[in-house]
Amino acid sequence: MVDALVKLPFCRRDPVSGFLHTSYPVHVSKLVTGSRQTVSSLKADLDIGFIRVLTAAAATVQMKELILRLDELPGTYQLSKTDKDHCFYHGHVRGHPESWVALSTCSGFRGLISVNSNGTYYLQPISGVDPLHHSLLNTEELPIRGGNCGHSHHTAQSNHISNLLRPFHLRVSLTLTLYQQFYRALNIRVPLIGLEVWTDRDQCIVTEEPNATLWSFLQWRRKLKSRKKHDNAQLLTGVIFKGTTIGMAPLEGMCSLENSGGINVDHSELSIGAAATMAHEIGHNFGMSHDHEGCCVEATAEQGGCVMAAATGHPFPRVFSRCSKRDLDSYFQKGGGMCLYNMPNMKDLVGGKKCGNGFVEDGEECDCGEPEECTNDCCNANNCTLKEEAQCAHGVCCEGCKLKQAGTMCRGQAGACDLPEYCTGASPYCPTNVYLLDGSSCQYGAAYCYNGMCLTHEQQCLQLWGYGARPAHDACFEDVNAAGNAFGNCGKDEHGNYIKCEKSDAKCGKIQCHSAAKKPKGTNAVSIDTTIKTDGIEVKCRGTYVYSTQDGQGDLPDPGLVMTGTKCGEGKVCRDRRCQNASFTELETCIARCHGHGVCNSNGNCYCNRGWAPPFCEKPGLGGSVDSGPIQYDSQVGLVVGLLFAFLVVLPGVLLIFYCCRIKTSCFHKWLLQREKNKSNKYHLFV
Repeated sequence: MVDALVKLPFCRRDPVSGFLHTSYPVHVSKLVTGSRQTVSSLKADLDIGFIRVLTAAAATVQMKELILRLDELPGTYQLSKTDKDHCFYHGHVRGHPESWVALSTCSGFRGLISVNSNGTYYLQPISGVDPLHHSLLNTEELPIRGGNCGHSHHTAQSNHISNLLRPFHLRVSLTLTLYQQFYRALNIRVPLIGLEVWTDRDQCIVTEEPNATLWSFLQWRRKLKSRKKHDNAQLLTGVIFKGTTIGMAPLEGMCSLENSGGINVDHSELSIGAAATMAHEIGHNFGMSHDHEGCCVEATAEQGGCVMAAATGHPFPRVFSRCSKRDLDSYFQKGGGMCLYNMPNMKDLVGGKKCGNGFVEDGEECDCGEPEECTNDCCNANNCTLKEEAQCAHGVCCEGCKLKQAGTMCRGQAGACDLPEYCTGASPYCPTNVYLLDGSSCQYGAAYCYNGMCLTHEQQCLQLWGYGARPAHDACFEDVNAAGNAFGNCGKDEHGNYIKCEKSDAKCGKIQCHSAAKKPKGTNAVSIDTTIKTDGIEVKCRGTYVYSTQDGQGDLPDPGLVMTGTKCGEGKVCRDRRCQNASFTELETCIARCHGHGVCNSNGNCYCNRGWAPPFCEKPGLGGSVDSGPIQYDSQVGLVVGLLFAFLVVLPGVLLIFYCCRIKTSCFHKWLLQREKNKSNKYHLFV
């Protein structure tokens, strides 16, 4: 689950003439049929080739309160809508299981209808004409770039701006609806928990220089984090960046205080353009690199290609490649995206509460989406209540509509800096995800935990060069990064100029490695080899440079720079391209409370070793923390404990009893013998 907070500087769009007039004209008229009122009915005389693609069999796009029927010629397009408060819908084309639909009905009908890989269409009102007229375009006909945007800082235009805010909000909401649909295929939901439009002035630097804009926005986001809890923030702007860049985002930045965000240009007249760009930049935050040759087999270039292609396709991409999915899995496996396991505050959802949106909100017992898409056997989709005898409907601690036993592991350890969680027996949801507190030692003391990840120079060399790579000698970092050029630097300044690294910051600049590989991984990556002398010995330093193709987006900050949070000295980490002192006061205070029998989690609480009980690990117990749920040993551990109990307690007891019995039997035999002897003596005396 991703909480997305989108910040949008206000921009004013210049109209694009011509392109809408070449679309298929669709007339809308009022229609009342019996007791059912149809808000609008679309009738069109469409091109026969288009109809053949779409209606080999009459298809129906059906959602809860929106029906779009596509019939044979002459063709009747009927749209009905009864809910005036909610106007953003996801759906599918009946009879086409691989299809999907994302539409807005707020001011006319606009959105995307994807029937299959060869048939995707964009529906929208025709600009400058009767608002009841719509156009339906094949995505291959969509324009790549619309008019330029400019920022307005004149208060005299405030009335004009206020009049434009509603359609602007609707446009942005449709953009989000579309890119949310892209991520559904990855089993990732992207709820919007905040939307801000800057109508007076920009709250951060927004210029034609993408690097400066990105880092300024990320610095502004740090301040925002303290007043508005969120996982990721995206800037959508009308400013056109230099070159071909239409977006930029840090790789693997998701959940990071410093890097969880990106910038995006609203570069198309249609919302799907910005949606594709935003999906791409968030993909970088998720650890997805650009697709290299052979990655995208899910869609041809004519179909738009894949979302993580270095260059924007035409028509716009809508699917993720197998390489992107592999990158995402790898990112999660090494502990990335820790914040995504926690549910957002449902009261913050933009758009208001609604049964059928897939999120369990106040007053709901469950929510499995619209009735047409709900496949949950435990939930009534019509009213978001649990079915009879069901205890739960969602969550990893719910199975067969019943709560799992307390102590069942629900989230395993992901990486060296993560901690496991267990079901409580009272909730269907796994407890909030926690991990080792920032500053905790990892990799045998060679690194510190940062946002749940153990970041090392060695790990980054392996990521860039592959198996066998390792960090170069410190002298390589110091010599190469002192140059302040494209091949050795500590990042760029606000003007886009390379910054020379001071000696103390050298290990936070361009990563320098040793590797036997011919070239670094990645299609556009080349090796920058430098030979230096240290202590009279020649040392080969291997850096990387990623160049942009002519049509590439250039949307990644240099992937060859050392990652934020990497240890660069004792008690120091890389931050803002400098090796800075890391304050571990919270960690030291917490560790002191754990009595030497545990570690500290990201909430500042003790996570006790097995054998010690939370909250302070001073009394015997099963281990864990107040945040992680009760630990229950698995069957193997239980077997071992049972055997140990048998050998250490039961067996000695049995032996003791046996020994006592033997002694007792021996004594009894002696008593009998003595008794017989006494009898014998007695008889002898009386003879």
